[in-house]
Amino acid sequence: MKLLGTQLAYFLNEPATRRNIGALLKFAAFLVGIILLFSVLFHVIMLHAEGQDHSWLTGVYWTLTVMSTLGFGDITFHSDIGRFFSIVVLLSGIVLLLIVLPFTFIRFFYAPWLEAQIRFQAPREVPTDTQGHVIICTYDTIAPGLIEQLRLQDVPYYVLEPDPATAARMYEDGLSVIAGEIDSRETYEKVRASQARLIVANSADTVNTNIALNVREVTPDIPIMATAEEKDSVDILELSGCTHVVPLKQRLGERLTNRINIGHAQAHVIGSFRDLQVAEFPVHNTPLANRTIRETRLREVIGLNIVGIWERGRLLPATPDTFLSNTSVMVVVGSEEQMLELDTLLVIYDTNYSPVLVIGGGKVGCAAAEALKRKEIPVHLVENDESFRERIEHIPDQLFIGDAADREVLMRAGLQDAPAVLLTTNDDAMNIYLAVYCRRLNPELRIVSRITHERNLEAIHRAGADFALSYSSLGIEQALSLLQGRELGLLGEGVELFAVSLPRMLVGLTLSDSGIGARTGLNVIGIQHNGSLVTNPPASTKLQEESELIMLGSTQQRQAFTEAYS
Repeated sequence: MKLLGTQLAYFLNEPATRRNIGALLKFAAFLVGIILLFSVLFHVIMLHAEGQDHSWLTGVYWTLTVMSTLGFGDITFHSDIGRFFSIVVLLSGIVLLLIVLPFTFIRFFYAPWLEAQIRFQAPREVPTDTQGHVIICTYDTIAPGLIEQLRLQDVPYYVLEPDPATAARMYEDGLSVIAGEIDSRETYEKVRASQARLIVANSADTVNTNIALNVREVTPDIPIMATAEEKDSVDILELSGCTHVVPLKQRLGERLTNRINIGHAQAHVIGSFRDLQVAEFPVHNTPLANRTIRETRLREVIGLNIVGIWERGRLLPATPDTFLSNTSVMVVVGSEEQMLELDTLLVIYDTNYSPVLVIGGGKVGCAAAEALKRKEIPVHLVENDESFRERIEHIPDQLFIGDAADREVLMRAGLQDAPAVLLTTNDDAMNIYLAVYCRRLNPELRIVSRITHERNLEAIHRAGADFALSYSSLGIEQALSLLQGRELGLLGEGVELFAVSLPRMLVGLTLSDSGIGARTGLNVIGIQHNGSLVTNPPASTKLQEESELIMLGSTQQRQAFTEAYS
């Protein structure tokens, strides 16, 4: 009853509800007036045309039975004028009572009442004892992947949604959602922002500023991670109270440049884990190509552990018999000294100092070009929009205005000799098309592309891209690195390096007997026990209690591990 009363109060307090009830009452008054008019006319016709005298209640009774088409027949007219009047009352009743009244009631009361009940399904606040949760301010492209990762790590979360109807649908879909305005201090009090672990402000820059100011009125200490569309917004967001501001498009462009090969072959450090560095390098035009991992003898010569092989966007497990093609990219784990030794070994190979080609002069493309210029790497940029010339002309070494799908434009820009091309347009279909086109024109090219939607990841790799990275993946990894207090390290789209405590059911088994690789596809690259880390453990390694498994794999593989060994 308390819930019904709360819903009714919420329903009646809405301005639209009050307007609807007013319209419904006006129709009801009109209907009552018609019934009274017909009752009066019934008395007049009965008295003067039929010679009968009836009570006023009888008049109302007759009017209602005729208008509702019940027609009991106990009171009838025998004159023509009486029968004509009965036809008028009957037709009026069919229209007003059987057609207009139900539709009016449904339109102005029943449908809004049902909608109000649906809108009220999503909670307005979290339990008072909630703590250590993550607050996601907007359900955008970053939110679904971040929620999936938080669920894997058993971290509670809440998504804010200002529209109660949308919040109700999200709640029915199983999301932890709170209906409330994201720019209201009251909302952050209701979601217990002072007890949260992290607040992710992932709206527009102006809205994120408002979010930070409202959160800081509730709590001065909770970390706020804000995404920034413009570089100029970073300072403003920091002044508003954000502790971590991430210009994602700028970072995306910079991250993409780390995945190209230019000049001589070298290892690119893409992350770190504990005291180890994770790096990757292409075997293109090096003595490692067209050999198996065993034949490279990298572990014996340098001490590096090969933990995976990228083949056109697919991360394959590294086994001694894995064959390295000319398009393979090796993922290795080792110390800083071992990485320097690897660079010394590779320095004389794959030397190509021709300009890198960047296609797309938007925020991501400009950020990539600027990052390459800081590394003193020559850059040619292709942009279709002439209006971009003044804004981006000073960034690349050469700017080519024209359609990237035009072979002549690409050839003038140096595609034939370029060591790599960055596809940075914000249209996935265009990037897929250009990947096919560039791969056909230059089969030796390394193609690195951005994508907007994760569903296009397979397509961009089938089109010929060697590596792809999305805006959302970078945002998810940034949030997780803050939650876990570690350095940002993004191996690839949907691929992560993580540590989990050894499940109790695996204690005492060997690594091969555990079936982790066979059942989940994860690659165990290290085992930590009593402070010591063993990398690339052999299959005969015995799993001991209170150990940590360091594994490499996708989100789906990690979910499979959780389901298999929880």
